[in-house]
Amino acid sequence: MAKISPVSAKYIVQATIEIDGVVDRPDVIGAIFGQTEGLLGEDLELRELQRSGRIGRIDVNMDTKGGKTRGTIIIPSSLDKAETAIIAAALEVIQRIGPCNAKLKVDKIEDVRISKRHFVVERAKELLKNLIETTMPDSSEISEEVASSVRVMEITEYGRDRLPAGPAIAESDDIIIVEGRADVLNLLKYGFKNVIAINGTSIPDTIKELAKQKETTAFVDGDRGGDLILKELLSVTEIDFVTKAPDGKEVEELTKKEIHKCLRSRIAAEQVKMDLPAASPAIKQESLQRPIFQKTKTIQRQVPQKIEPLRRPVTKPVKLSEAEKKVLIDMLNDLVGTRGAYLLDSKMSILGKVPLAEIESAIKSLGSVNAVVFDGVIEKELVNIAEKAGVKYLVAMDSKVRPSETSLTILTINDI
Repeated sequence: MAKISPVSAKYIVQATIEIDGVVDRPDVIGAIFGQTEGLLGEDLELRELQRSGRIGRIDVNMDTKGGKTRGTIIIPSSLDKAETAIIAAALEVIQRIGPCNAKLKVDKIEDVRISKRHFVVERAKELLKNLIETTMPDSSEISEEVASSVRVMEITEYGRDRLPAGPAIAESDDIIIVEGRADVLNLLKYGFKNVIAINGTSIPDTIKELAKQKETTAFVDGDRGGDLILKELLSVTEIDFVTKAPDGKEVEELTKKEIHKCLRSRIAAEQVKMDLPAASPAIKQESLQRPIFQKTKTIQRQVPQKIEPLRRPVTKPVKLSEAEKKVLIDMLNDLVGTRGAYLLDSKMSILGKVPLAEIESAIKSLGSVNAVVFDGVIEKELVNIAEKAGVKYLVAMDSKVRPSETSLTILTINDI
């Protein structure tokens, strides 16, 4: 008996059968051939169609439970749509299998070519994607890649401080000052040759001399470190313009479009200096430093929830004025839940606000911190750093360091 190859089958007839009794698979196949014999004429006789290979092997899967038999019937066909549908409909005339009543229902006729077509489409997409990713770049891409590599190779060292710089520093009337070598390389990559790096935290004499002779633009990272370097630049050099990378980004990772956007939006250094907080002769309860170039945002001070201090004895007598106590308790209340810290000068004016993770680096960088107020617990490591930096007060929610263990004045919410 002939059998259709899965490759040549065009349609699959899928049917279910329910039998009131227990029968075997050969009984079902015999009923299919016997009860459809002579029903459709010689051209659509199942035995002849199977012998000629136009109908494939009839597959019957059955399961007997509770004295009843249920199963599925699958018949592959290479006939056309109409003939296949006729064969499928003829199956439903079967009402008995052996001595048992039966009900056969055709669920669907599946076009095998649709699933094959779907496979072809998905595979074609995958092949095209791989082709695009591995194809040879066009001439413009090759030219840009070569030009970019050449520009990066042009980095030089300038001045007696041997600072990383572009090749056009000497002859350019205006220059761009960045933080490090990686920043210079990124700007060179996009064609900016008048770039020079500070290459450290202190401002070299070479930068100070260039700032006197040329029009300068300071281009710093969009983080706290960028703010600190910018403050130092403005205090010791004659910077003309200032710009900053987007928040959280560094100059070395900016794209060409982002660099151009930053340079177009540069502002005069004088305007930045006006925004920097000046030390106030009196204590300013509402003074909050706004980070340089932060998007304009009104800081709304909400009435803080009252913190009920724990009733325990004061661990160390502290001589503070009522005004100082009020400022410190307001600051501590303001920081609840923020995991942040205020750095204060000798007049109790806020120098800056930083995350807890940056307290140590901020104390070292500023060098003029008199007090630190933060939402956390005072640890021994922070006390050691604060002592070396000349800090006098550490104010926090709680402390793991006893006042007798340090020369600093340690204050908690209960002490003030």
